[in-house]
Amino acid sequence: MLGGTGYPLLYRDKTTCIFSWSCFFKWRPEVGKLLVLTVATEETDGYLRFMQSANYFNYTIKVLGMGEEWRGGDVGRSIGGGQKVRLLKEAMEALTDQEDLVVLSVDSYDLIFAGGPEEILRKFQEANHKVLFAADGLIWPDKRLQEKYPSVRSGKRFLNSGGIIGYAPYVNKIVAQWNLHENDDDQLFYTKIYLDSFQRENLNIGLDHKSQIFQNLNGAIDEVLLKFGTKSARVRNTVYDTLPVVIHGNANTKMYLNYLGNYIPNAWNYERGCGVCDHNMVDLSQLKEYPTVMVGVFIEQPTPFLSQFFQRLVTLDYPKDKLNVFVHNNEVYHERHIQRFWEESKDVFNSFKVVGPEENLSQGQARNMGMGLCRKDPGCDFYLSMDTDVMLTNRQTLKLLIEQNRKIIGPLVTRHGKLWSNFWGALSLDGYYARSEDYIDIVQSKRVGVWNIPYMAHIYLIKGEVLRNQLKERNHFVLEKLDPDMALCRHARELTNHREKDSPNPETFHMLRVPKGMFMYITNRHEFGRLISTANFNTSHYNSDLWQIFENPVDWKEKYIHPNYTRIFTENYLEEPCPDVFWFPVFTERACDELVEEMEHYGSWSGGNHEDKRITGGYETVPTDDIHMKQIGYDKEWLHFIREFISPVTLKVFSGYYTKGYAVMNFVVKYTPGRQAYLRPHHDSSTFTINVALNSKGTDFQGGGCRFHRYNCSVDSPRKGWSFMHPGRLTHLHEGLPTTNGTRYIAVSFIDP
Repeated sequence: MLGGTGYPLLYRDKTTCIFSWSCFFKWRPEVGKLLVLTVATEETDGYLRFMQSANYFNYTIKVLGMGEEWRGGDVGRSIGGGQKVRLLKEAMEALTDQEDLVVLSVDSYDLIFAGGPEEILRKFQEANHKVLFAADGLIWPDKRLQEKYPSVRSGKRFLNSGGIIGYAPYVNKIVAQWNLHENDDDQLFYTKIYLDSFQRENLNIGLDHKSQIFQNLNGAIDEVLLKFGTKSARVRNTVYDTLPVVIHGNANTKMYLNYLGNYIPNAWNYERGCGVCDHNMVDLSQLKEYPTVMVGVFIEQPTPFLSQFFQRLVTLDYPKDKLNVFVHNNEVYHERHIQRFWEESKDVFNSFKVVGPEENLSQGQARNMGMGLCRKDPGCDFYLSMDTDVMLTNRQTLKLLIEQNRKIIGPLVTRHGKLWSNFWGALSLDGYYARSEDYIDIVQSKRVGVWNIPYMAHIYLIKGEVLRNQLKERNHFVLEKLDPDMALCRHARELTNHREKDSPNPETFHMLRVPKGMFMYITNRHEFGRLISTANFNTSHYNSDLWQIFENPVDWKEKYIHPNYTRIFTENYLEEPCPDVFWFPVFTERACDELVEEMEHYGSWSGGNHEDKRITGGYETVPTDDIHMKQIGYDKEWLHFIREFISPVTLKVFSGYYTKGYAVMNFVVKYTPGRQAYLRPHHDSSTFTINVALNSKGTDFQGGGCRFHRYNCSVDSPRKGWSFMHPGRLTHLHEGLPTTNGTRYIAVSFIDP
């Protein structure tokens, strides 16, 4: 029989259809002697995790208070929790005659099981107490009671009420004494009973001093470590050399419990990998139609390769009529890129909205606006937030995130060659970055799964129903001095329901805070893409992406290097039209266009005069109408291009020659009939020369080409993006053939002069 949560609770009496303890034991003879009682008024993420761990070990669970209004105060921050005692008292009244029944009372929102009921029963019986409380190294809530505690030779000294185990009649005798208010402190109530030596001895109450059963993490994180087994992971207390069964993330250790919950009990281990990643997944192929997604795109600083980002957005493998796009652009520099994308894609998506820098929105305000568009639309099933420094290389990303069926989930993206990613595995005490033990393994995909983490940024997917319920407040991206993503994550982690109710004093009000911390996940089950660096992006150039060869080499190569370049080495994809003249693809058409645009934007062509102050001696024997790479501040980048993409070709075609990849003369030449149409025969001042065609014959110009005199061999049909490579001195006297119409551009380097 399943309860409303989908988890096994108690069998119903088949005749009366009400919960009945007698029927429970009648219909559940396999239950044995252990019954778990837990209080939960709402099905939070923590509660569902607790139930998942309980189901894994086949615990019998009775949930108390589900659906009730929580009146027990904010137990995570101050005293409270009396409502839990009242609920336990009511439940125990029906169990007082079950002398052999062992009752385990535990919290549910911040607790997981690491072992099974048989282990708990064995350890409880070995403790030789009628009632056993969890023990803590820290006293709460009244430090003045410290001296009244019995001294212990070894182990934790103080009582913690998050875990109680005992025979039903004895537990009943304890909770039957409760006569306080719902928001009075449960731990103080139990503490006073324990400190009463008469009751402690008469009821045989003890504490689990060495964490045999209960491990409270508060003040004890340094004591525990993960121990991996073949079937499940365990926590080992290294101080007492014990394997606790109940792991309790009390006080401020809930994030550490989330970390442990990524492994315990069966979430991940080395042999099997992820044991829960496929739980509760959604099969999109079985849906009548795809969910509707609002995509929020945020350009909050100058960002390289923005056109490539938009192209990847358009090519996502997802029905475009199910995508609504909201773009916030905070940079004037990118307005022309947005305009181009708008013109090309405004009719591609179901809707398209752009908010520009003229609106003067802060990051937080813009992100609140994007999220709000989904929140207020009942038909919005998901909200995907993307910063433009995310390059999604996996076209299935959106589908994969939806199928994982989490409230908030992001794909792992990392910066190429670095450990920088879009999530944190832990937080420092002041709420900023701390490296978790497993961070590097997750980033490097040595551990693959779906991970509960405390912070994510850059890209994440949120369910629309979450925005309209748990995150229905409209200012989640603004909090103190935190950046917007940190504010959102903190709001989600510390999520509470605020309910204003009449207080006992009719002249005042009090606020009830119901903790409902929401889990956020990152998945590295697939390769999703990468983060680009925006830190040193100089927007003073016309095509600033060209300068990103150092900061973002992968994206630079993807945008500017010819797609067939690698075939030079795998398939010998090059030609030799003349002896020792090699012809191969190197640049994309986009690279050629942007380099020409950059030169024309600079505009100071030399005119092809012999006098040239740019070179040593000030005189050029065979001048061209050109602009040097150094003039536009591109000399370091161009030399790096030569070393990365030309030197390997040199080694292939001129076997045994190892180039230094050094060049002084690097320039773009412009041939036009009205200025300089050709170049007379000459030798180059180089060991070898490259000559890259930057535009197309027949489309952009007529004529042109290159003739090598020694071999009476001409190449008169240059291909855009392809380069000649030939020896510079002695053997390869050559000339530039006349350009008869239009304008011809070539990029030239005299290498190893």
